[in-house]
Amino acid sequence: MGDQGAELPVRDWLPRAAALLVGTLALATAFIAAYVGALHKPTPRDVPVGVARSDQRAQAVLAAVRSRTDTIKPVQYDDQDRALDALRSREVYAVLHTDPGGGLILATASAGAPTATDLVTKVLTQAAGQANLPLRVTDEVPVSADDPRGLVPFYLAVGLVLGGYLASTALGISLGTAPRSLRRAGLRTATLAVHSVLLGIIGAVLVGPVMGIWAHQVPAVFLVGALTVFAAGMVAAAVQGWLGLLGTGLVILLLVVLGNPGSGGIYAPEFLPTFLRGMHRWNVTGLATDLLKSAVYFDWRAGRWPLVGLALWVLLGILGLVTATIFRAHRRAVRAARARPVAPRRPATDG
Repeated sequence: MGDQGAELPVRDWLPRAAALLVGTLALATAFIAAYVGALHKPTPRDVPVGVARSDQRAQAVLAAVRSRTDTIKPVQYDDQDRALDALRSREVYAVLHTDPGGGLILATASAGAPTATDLVTKVLTQAAGQANLPLRVTDEVPVSADDPRGLVPFYLAVGLVLGGYLASTALGISLGTAPRSLRRAGLRTATLAVHSVLLGIIGAVLVGPVMGIWAHQVPAVFLVGALTVFAAGMVAAAVQGWLGLLGTGLVILLLVVLGNPGSGGIYAPEFLPTFLRGMHRWNVTGLATDLLKSAVYFDWRAGRWPLVGLALWVLLGILGLVTATIFRAHRRAVRAARARPVAPRRPATDG
């Protein structure tokens, strides 16, 4: 077969090709701006560090740091046990408290974000030295030895999200972006669910038995992975159902262009520009990254909202796909009714 596009008049293919190129340029520009703008010079602000209200020595050191810079933000708790509980619940990245021997102890949780705990350790080590106080650093929730920079949750989440929206896009290209009936919408949802389970298994096995990073966390990683893929796939299916393949560009913008740098996976949210700092709490990639960390390192603590958030995206995606299917089916029915020839009326006759 020859090139069908070459047989068409220029006026037929040029507007569509130009629109696609402009859209591609816009996405690429947004990608560069988001990644370079957010990640070229991370500037930490208000990195939370816990401290007990009654611990005057630790309070004094943190107050001295806060008076010089807004890098560290002291978060006060009723007692040391509550502060350490907050550390294990990912409310803070570290807890500073007084050592019974007279010095200070900095308890960290590097699994939350190694870049954040490294920063806190550096700043408070310097501050303790200036106060002539010995400082001992402990890691209460360490990252895996095979993931020293703590990036595996983020990269796994990116792969899962990618697999979800690519599966939806493939179905949209081959079968049409909007299913022609509710039955077909149900079949598409079921297909994406099966795909999610399979990719969830593959991801869990790769980072578990194959690579040995989280060898004992395969069921947890599978559950989070399958939910992540399904959420991304249903979001893409809903957007594409309403906007057609044009929706693919919007999905890429939300899930990749903004979602990846705003996920808090490369740098902790406190290191990002203001407009990206809270994105991890609602974007699919950020929710998946947070939920993976909670499941693997923190015994599911602090995982309630990421789990609810991903479930909400699944429900919104299903609702969006169903409503798009109903709307498109109604429009087709209206067009068909208008195109149907009207039978001529028979002239009246005298009795």
